[in-house]
Amino acid sequence: MRWDNMSKFLIAVAATLLVAGFYMLPLATSIRQGLDLQGGTHVVMEAVDTPEAKVDDDAVQRVVKVIEQRVNGLGLTEPVIQRQGDRRVIVELPGVKDPEKAIEILGKTAMLEFQDESGATVLTGKDLKDAKAQMDQSKRSLVSIEFSDEGGKKFADLTRNNIGKRISILLDKQVLTSPVVQEAIPSGKAQITGSNSIEEATNLAVLLRSGSLPVKVEVVETRTVGPSLGQDSKDKSMKAFAIGIIAISVFMLLFYRMSGFVANIALVLYVLMLLFSLKMLNATLTLPGIAGIILSIGMAVDANVLIFERFKEEYHAGKTLRAAMDAGFHRAFNTIIDSHLTTIFSCVVLFFLGSSGLIKGFAITLGLGTVLSLITAIVITKILVKLLMNANAFKNGKTFGA
Repeated sequence: MRWDNMSKFLIAVAATLLVAGFYMLPLATSIRQGLDLQGGTHVVMEAVDTPEAKVDDDAVQRVVKVIEQRVNGLGLTEPVIQRQGDRRVIVELPGVKDPEKAIEILGKTAMLEFQDESGATVLTGKDLKDAKAQMDQSKRSLVSIEFSDEGGKKFADLTRNNIGKRISILLDKQVLTSPVVQEAIPSGKAQITGSNSIEEATNLAVLLRSGSLPVKVEVVETRTVGPSLGQDSKDKSMKAFAIGIIAISVFMLLFYRMSGFVANIALVLYVLMLLFSLKMLNATLTLPGIAGIILSIGMAVDANVLIFERFKEEYHAGKTLRAAMDAGFHRAFNTIIDSHLTTIFSCVVLFFLGSSGLIKGFAITLGLGTVLSLITAIVITKILVKLLMNANAFKNGKTFGA
């Protein structure tokens, strides 16, 4: 036995299993989860015509942008906002505890107006530069706003011309506050009071920062996935994943023995590489995504099966172990490349032509898994098998499943 090759093989196996034991579970749990795994709210909103504004392509694009800004302002994790058809926008909000409040904020027209005592509108939300929720010295919630340069001049004129009079601040034609002007305010800054809590002030600030919707939108569909249902889906998916891994590992050991053991080690390394890649890509894991991972695992094992079956044919034809294994890798190479490339091509088509985020998620995980399975099947498995054969520890072909 050549201990240098055997020691390299054992070190590679031990390192793979050690890293998997320490990092596989933390990696799996740290990947962001989609709506179907952690629960949340799915909302379909539709832009509608009004006498004041008609729906067109530009208006819907601006609706999507405003909703994105509002969702980001709410601090939700991994939301999905995408356009559907000519007038509809799909919004998925994972982990939302109060879906009705979120829907109310998303659908508000949020038209801000500053009016003088006669009711004439002098400034609108377009003149705002920023809005932030704050607490004053009396612990009252308010929104501090700052105008643009042009808006600041308009506000200075408004306050200068209305000293001792009331000015009104309205949102969607509803009065938020009507303070009496004590003096001119040339700084371009003001405060909106009347919020009952810091959360209400924060939501108002989000609306003001994102701006008003160019057209009216209506909620046409709402679907809530409860946390328990999402957890149940996740538990079943992980159970299916574990059963699949165990079944594949047992199959490889029974049919291919030491070759199957090497393939199983490469499979563990493949799962680690896939989880790490998804984490680095900041991907969102969904049920279809898990299905793509499981399918790519099947492809990884399928490549090894092709190699080992070719090896058996060559060995029974009279070749030595090393020559038969080399021939097995060589003869199976073109078939493996063809099958993986067609799968990758299908994933590209699904990603670019898919109409929903779930389809794109499936395409990403399957495509990424297919690429990594190609690497582990052709490179990692071959290196480990060569180290084992060069160690001369096993000289009987049956030990390698022949």
